[in-house]
Amino acid sequence: MADVTRTLPCRACGTPLTHVFVDLGMSPVSNAMRKPSEAHEAEAFYPLRTFVCESCKLVQIDDVQPAEAHFHGSYTYFSSYSSSWLEHARRYAEMMTARFGLSASSKVIEVASNDGYLLQYFKAQGIPVLGIDPAANCAEVAERERGVPTLVRFFGVETAREVAAQDDGSGQADVIAGNNVLAHVPDLNDFVGGLKVLLKAGGVITIEFPHLLGLIEGKYFDTIYHEHYSYLSLLAVERLFAKHSLAVFDVEGLPTHGGSLRIFAGHAGSTPDASERLGAWRAKEATAGLDGLDIYTAFAAEVRHAKRALLGQLIALKEQGASIVAYGAAAKGNTLLNYCGIRGDFIDYAVDSSPHKQGLLLPGTAIPVHAPDRIFETKPDYVLILPWNLKDEIMEKAAGIRAWGGRFIVPLPNPHILP
Repeated sequence: MADVTRTLPCRACGTPLTHVFVDLGMSPVSNAMRKPSEAHEAEAFYPLRTFVCESCKLVQIDDVQPAEAHFHGSYTYFSSYSSSWLEHARRYAEMMTARFGLSASSKVIEVASNDGYLLQYFKAQGIPVLGIDPAANCAEVAERERGVPTLVRFFGVETAREVAAQDDGSGQADVIAGNNVLAHVPDLNDFVGGLKVLLKAGGVITIEFPHLLGLIEGKYFDTIYHEHYSYLSLLAVERLFAKHSLAVFDVEGLPTHGGSLRIFAGHAGSTPDASERLGAWRAKEATAGLDGLDIYTAFAAEVRHAKRALLGQLIALKEQGASIVAYGAAAKGNTLLNYCGIRGDFIDYAVDSSPHKQGLLLPGTAIPVHAPDRIFETKPDYVLILPWNLKDEIMEKAAGIRAWGGRFIVPLPNPHILP
């Protein structure tokens, strides 16, 4: 257990943070991609250090960058460039509509709605929708290409009150969805307080987040980066929601992002009975020891082992004369590359299907990003899949590399080569 010289308060409960979860050293902001003309300019690097709260067990990052630096204005991540994520969203919309009897008289609001990837499926069923997202470029795409009305705001109590007071059909919601947003919120109490304000009586909140237990068991340290202020367990989320008189009544395990949870919550005292699934997930976390400290303090050694294993694999391949490229300019990939010290001496270039990233340089490593067709022009021996959570989708898209004997490398939890 490592004490730190600068004591921070837990962003959920205010308890002083004195226990380090893992320290990944200095790293650039994960989505701060640059133009080639900026390659020789100095980059800002910040501590990438996480703590666990001794009281509520929220794992959280040392707060070094305001949310505005990550999400406001122009944002490089567009959800709709992942076909598997779109299918995930479509299935969710169908499930929610059937389970909760949504109709043209219902309202569905998504916070952090990005480019309208999810709400388009509710809109197609004639259900009124509203997106709330701070990135103006994503909101513009949502409205222009998918007809999803989007309010360009950071979400919290103030925004919730503004929306709830409207009488144009976009007031309080029957369903509030938040996918992979809770981890990105610096002021958790303001955000969850906003959910309370915006939810109708009898309404349902669903929040999806990468599950902390999956991160620990899979050694997925690459999902730690400056945009992710918190790393969430069911235990910590239930305690946070209870502070705001919101109660979780069901939870679903999902395969996304190396293992995620989707919680279902509502106003305390007016939710359905707690499901058997909720009891099972609570028991699973308790058995793993998430309400103690040992499981957290042991994680750093696992991360160091994973780093050495990946470097050992890449060094061996380069010593054999192999050419290696990376697939996916994802934020998690930039954490992995920078923490492990993997730069142009290992990776010739990266590719990404998003045109918003093509032609730019990865932060910290300055590895150039091209369109995926580049792989078939240069015929590398190996393709390192950085967004390993999308490995099946990527391997299908790039299956043609087998024509020249190319193979895929999945970096975590232990590096392995796939044909």
